[in-house]
Parts: sequence; structure tokens; C-alpha cells
Amino acid sequence: MEFRVLGPLEVVMDSVPVRLDAAKQRTLLAVLICHRNDAVPAGQLVDALWGPCPPRTALDNLRVYVYHLRRALGAARIVRRPHGYAVVVEPGELDVDRFGELARRGRETDDLLTAAAVFRQALDVWRGRPYADLTTVPALREETRRLEEHRHAVLALHIDAELALGRHSDLIAELTGLVAAYPLRERLHAQLMLALHRAGRRAEALEIYHRLRVRLADELGLDPGPRLRHLQSAILHGDPIVA
Repeated sequence: MEFRVLGPLEVVMDSVPVRLDAAKQRTLLAVLICHRNDAVPAGQLVDALWGPCPPRTALDNLRVYVYHLRRALGAARIVRRPHGYAVVVEPGELDVDRFGELARRGRETDDLLTAAAVFRQALDVWRGRPYADLTTVPALREETRRLEEHRHAVLALHIDAELALGRHSDLIAELTGLVAAYPLRERLHAQLMLALHRAGRRAEALEIYHRLRVRLADELGLDPGPRLRHLQSAILHGDPIVA
């Protein structure tokens, strides 16, 4: 069985997607997956499903959703624990865990080619925003933010490895899109500046810095951080450390 949350929630059994049509049923499973293999108190599940004003029948309705999840996934997958429920997820079944394992392997290797390839495999596990079809569920927001930050960290490591391998020209289009999508992330701007500079496009690299400096000042009243300022100065003065 596969559980997929790096994108819309999906469960695949024997290569066939499991039908989970009811919104509350999907929300229940998503919250359980966030706490996989650990019991989630019934009250916490009620809050996730109905918010601060649940119906009087909330606990009965919760049992109905649990019943339907058991029918869809198998009784052994949704288990009753003292005061709550848990979803049983085996090692390697959840895309989040596969992503994390690949990211760990990439960080631990000393070989740049291997690191770049493994980080790419990790990023390819993603199909979109975490829990993309459940973005209005407050109980999932913190986990969504955590996962997105983890992805950004791995993406940055992948780009660093590619830059170290001299693949700066190949990265420019991807980095240009990332900077447009995340206009306040300084590390992405620094990586794009470095790629442009190494590709012989020094003026464009400096223009990236200028646009970010103006945007930070206008929107946040801030200056670029010291690492980005140092990079801009190094490019401006032809410092060999950025060659």
C-alpha cells in the first residue's frame, strides 16, 4: 500500500487508487497520517473535522468515518487505541518518509554526483503542495509548512551540488522560475546570481541583486543579508571565489 500526501491525498493499493470520496473521510485520514502509527485523541479528531462548533453527534459521526476508512483500507490499517485512533503505516509506504530518506542519503554522501542525483530523486517524489486538496483544514497547516520548508532545504542543497558540478548554465531557467515563485528567498537569488555570473552574464547577476534589494526595502523595510551582500560585492569586483 502507498500513502501519498506530497500533493493531493492519495492511497494506492495493488497499483489501484483507493476511492475516498467524502471530504470528512479524507480529512480524517490526512490527520491520522500526520501522526502515523500514533494514536490521535478522538477530541482532537473532532476538532479537525468540525472546528470549534461540532454537532452533538460528532463522536458518532467520527465512528462512521472510521468504519468507512476501515472498509476502504482494511481493518488492520485503522486501529482503535485508548481514547483515539491511529493509522498503521509500514516503513516505505508514505511518500514523506521516502522523501526524507532520500534527503538523508544525499546529505550524508561525499560524492557530488551522487548527492545531486539523490536530491533530484527526493524532489521527484513531490507531486505538488502537501495535502493540496485539503488546504483549508487548520489541523494540517503546520505540517504543510514544515514539509514545504524541508522541500526548500533539499532543493537548495540540490542546486548547490549542481553548481559545484559546473552545471550553472543548465540551472538558470529553473532558478529564474523559482525566484519568480519565491521572490523573497535570498538563497535562491544568490544561487541564480552565481549561475548567471559563472555563465558570463555578470550584468544580469547584479541586476538580480538590485531587484531583490529594492523589493526587500519596499515590502519589508530590510536590506539583503550579509551573505548576499558579500556575493554581490564579489561579483562586482571579480573576486575569484565566485569564478
